[in-house]
Amino acid sequence: MTTWSANEAHVKLFTEIAAEYKTTHPDVTVQFDALPFENYTTTLTTQIAGGNAPDLAWILEGSAPDFVSSGALAPLDGKVEKESDLAPAATKLWQADGKLAAYPFSTSPFGVFVNTDLVKDLPAGDKWTWENAMAAAAGAAKGSGKQGLVVRDFDYKAWDNLASIFHGWGAEAWSADGKTCGFNQQPMVDAMTFIHKAIFTDKAMPGPGVAADFFAGESAMTITQISRASLLKEAKFKWTLVPLPAGPKGEYAVIGQGGLGVLKKGKNADAAADFLAFFTNEANSAKLAQFFPPPRRSQLTAATLAKSNPLLKPEQLQEVVIDGISTGVVKPSHRDSAEIGQAVRSALDPLWKADAQVKPVLDGVCAAIQPLLAK
Repeated sequence: MTTWSANEAHVKLFTEIAAEYKTTHPDVTVQFDALPFENYTTTLTTQIAGGNAPDLAWILEGSAPDFVSSGALAPLDGKVEKESDLAPAATKLWQADGKLAAYPFSTSPFGVFVNTDLVKDLPAGDKWTWENAMAAAAGAAKGSGKQGLVVRDFDYKAWDNLASIFHGWGAEAWSADGKTCGFNQQPMVDAMTFIHKAIFTDKAMPGPGVAADFFAGESAMTITQISRASLLKEAKFKWTLVPLPAGPKGEYAVIGQGGLGVLKKGKNADAAADFLAFFTNEANSAKLAQFFPPPRRSQLTAATLAKSNPLLKPEQLQEVVIDGISTGVVKPSHRDSAEIGQAVRSALDPLWKADAQVKPVLDGVCAAIQPLLAK
């Protein structure tokens, strides 16, 4: 099974579930292969094309349309325990012709972790807006000599993680039908202008080439998901978790998803499907909820999630996770995601300079990807 996480706590839990499975299936050994996040999908598709497909794969939401529509995944009809318990909003991206092609084992809204030792006066209530959040991040950075707000895993490469900010302006990478570029539309222009100012004028976000790990105490805030909370188990600073700030369009939520699919070209598809059923059953879904919010409606309660997330308060789980799942939109996804994603990344590169002109750069993004969207 390929995954994108080498996080020690995640691997430990996966290994424990596999060990339990082996007690009743002694002839089956499960190996977890963590691939680097930045080129995860490219590596996975190369493996498949080269005849070295894994049996199971953790699939990122951005490439879900490719995997689901291509027929690369074995159908999961009748394989998943209590499939009727799965939330329709969680399964929508992972269905082909109304049937489940991959199990959305992680449906996780983005939130903001805040180092409250660095941010002494965190805006709250209706004052928790992007303007005020960036002002607080800039002030903390200036006062501490550390960084302000870090969009985890962005690093000026994974542009789709900026959706956690630009959706606050109602901005979309492309239209709902996926055929029209949205980068040069006014909502995205306004959002990217705000982000550019936060980086280069206000110094509220680290600039290109600057690394800062919130979980090591190197920044005041970070946007990420609750799967990272385990990194705070031995934190030397006080912290909290809050929802994304409100944007000009009001309150909103953005969700990242991970699906687990059986590759038809894998050498052990039947065994893989059986292990997937075990890995995602009700009991193991509750264990995985420590890091990966489950798609099971019966388990999406603050009380249930709190049992497996001792570092987070029930009200944090309610506001960030449960409310986020009910109202949020999934990060951008599209057919031919690798090609389109690389085209966006390359065309956005000129934006990450202090003297960049936002609108012309975004016009360039649309010039680069519109022919790909219209295929």
